[in-house]
Amino acid sequence: MIHLFNRRELLITHRMDELSRVRDVLSENGIPYRIKTRSSVSSPFGSRGRPAVPGIRTEALYQYQVFVKKEDFDKAQFLIRR
Repeated sequence: MIHLFNRRELLITHRMDELSRVRDVLSENGIPYRIKTRSSVSSPFGSRGRPAVPGIRTEALYQYQVFVKKEDFDKAQFLIRR
């Protein structure tokens, strides 16, 4: 189980395609991971609907952090850099 005291941040990205690729690589190699998603804008609609922010790219709206266990970090980093 990955928790606050045994994890290390592997990646921060705003791109969903990169997140998907990293998730696939980690899953294929049996490395457990945890993803934390942060929104960079608050929606006037609460959690429903899409926020209307003129001129902002949709990929800039969310930040994804990928965490792995500390002991899996070196292997995971090697695998995602290939």
